[in-house]
Formats: sequence, C-alpha cells, structure tokens
Amino acid sequence: MRARYGVPLSIAAAGAAGVVYAAGFEVRSFRLRRITVPVLPPGMRPLRVLQVSDIHMVGGQRKKARWLQSLAGLRPDFVVNTGDNLSDPEAVPEVLDALGPLMEFPGTYVFGSNDYYGPTLRNPARYLFEKARGKHGLNGNPPVVGAVHNPWEGLRDGFDAAGWVGLSNSRGSLKIDGMEIGLTGLDDPHIKRDRYARVAGGPVPGADFSLGIVHAPYLRTLDAFTSDGYELVLAGHTHGGQLCIPFYGALVTNCDLDTQRVKGLSTHSAGEQTSYLHVSAGCGTSRYTPVRFACPPEATLLTLVGRRD
Repeated sequence: MRARYGVPLSIAAAGAAGVVYAAGFEVRSFRLRRITVPVLPPGMRPLRVLQVSDIHMVGGQRKKARWLQSLAGLRPDFVVNTGDNLSDPEAVPEVLDALGPLMEFPGTYVFGSNDYYGPTLRNPARYLFEKARGKHGLNGNPPVVGAVHNPWEGLRDGFDAAGWVGLSNSRGSLKIDGMEIGLTGLDDPHIKRDRYARVAGGPVPGADFSLGIVHAPYLRTLDAFTSDGYELVLAGHTHGGQLCIPFYGALVTNCDLDTQRVKGLSTHSAGEQTSYLHVSAGCGTSRYTPVRFACPPEATLLTLVGRRD
C-alpha cells in the first residue's frame, strides 16, 4: 500500500501546502523593490518615483491598506499609479483611504480594465493555457454585455481632488522643485481603449524630463512610446506572472509581452530607439484568484539618475 500510494499522497500533500502558502502567506507578503534607472539629463538631480499598481482592492483588506499607507514614509518626489485599483465595486472608499497619505505627494495615474469593470468568475486553470495574443489571464475577460461596471468616477474624482494628474490618452506635467516632469499616458490597451495618435509627437515640449505611462504593456504601445523618444515607460497589469515556477519564472504575461520582461526593469527597442521599461508586479490579485506563488506583491521605488553617456 505504501509503495503504491506513497508518492501520489506526497505529491498531493506538497500541492496542498503550496496552495496554503500561495493563498495564506505570499499573497500578503508585501515587498518594496528599489531600482536605479539612468535616464535623466546630465546635471539634473535624482528623482525618487514610487510606482504602485494592480491594488485590486477588496473590502476588508486591512493589511494591504496599512502597507500602502506606510509607503508615504518613503517621501517620494512623486507617485505613479498604473491602474487596476479595484476588484470590488464597493471598495472605492478603501482605495482612497489606503492611498490617502500618498496623495499628499504629487502624483499621476492611468486606469486599467479592472477600474472600469468588475472581475468575472471563471476557471483559473484557463490562465495557464491562454498565452496567445488576444487571450486573457487571471484578470478576466474583456468586458462584455452584462459586465459589472465599477464606480471608477469616484476614484478619478478622489485622485483629481488631491492634485494627481489623470492621463487617459492625454499629456500632463508635474512641477518638482522647479523642474517640469512631462507625462504622457494611455488608457488601457487590454480593453483597446488606447489612442496613441492623440498624444503622438514625442516627449512633452519644454519639460526637463518626460516619461510614458500605461497600464498594460502591449507591444504596440511600447513601440509607440519608444519610437517617439521616451527614455522610460512605466506599466503594470502582468502581476509578474502571479503563479510562477521557482528558478524558471512566469508562464504568462496576460498580454503580448514576453515572459522575460514580465516584471522589473528591462529595455525595449523599436527601430533605432531604445527605452527603459519598468513593469510592476503589483500588490493585488483578482478577488476570484487570491493567490500568488514565487511572485510576492510589491511596489517599487525607482531612483532616476543621470544618463550614462
């Protein structure tokens, strides 16, 4: 009996332990990553940029809220929110409360599909097999008739009241110690709301430095930003793969970006231009798939420094 059933039982036990770890510990094991990006013009002082993404707030997630509030202690020069704040239509007040201390700093934001639409309940196993362009992972399908519409207007109004700059296929800027930071953002490509033609033409004229911001790092948007001369693009959406294999990495990205760049700092080339790309693994999950494995939730403090000529 032991010889016949011992191995399957041990595999089952290991699998159960993995699920307990992924759902009970790692999904709440919040981390701060720190990276340095050499993109600023020579002579410009370093800038500390805090990127938060994919919060996917559900009512009652107090530990996540406290951790987000604590990030204000980093005292960044400005905050970039790359979308998907909601996974519960009732959670707008909790998102605004969690981000309240950060909204004391200058900031900017784009929205993701989960800000506009509620998540859908579906078989999570499909996530592992939907790698092709046009397929969608743990965040759910694009909105269809009957989708739950989230009260994203409340988020927008709260962010705008704090002075954060909304970037929905638009440009803006922030003033930081006399420097002008140009901002160009797109609405979410994951649900085909991006309209790059509205913001094409390169970095914001007269700005000391400009960056591109988008929720989902689809290649068409990265190509556009890079070809237009942006030296840094910030994105989220991928959850870093969310369910990863130790010593191997992510299986999917939930878009057409390759798995080697599913999170962290990399580069992107289009034509003769090359940009830095930072993809946040985010700090949440869909309410229907509240697990992470070998991919802890995170925010990132990016220190922008002078270019290496």
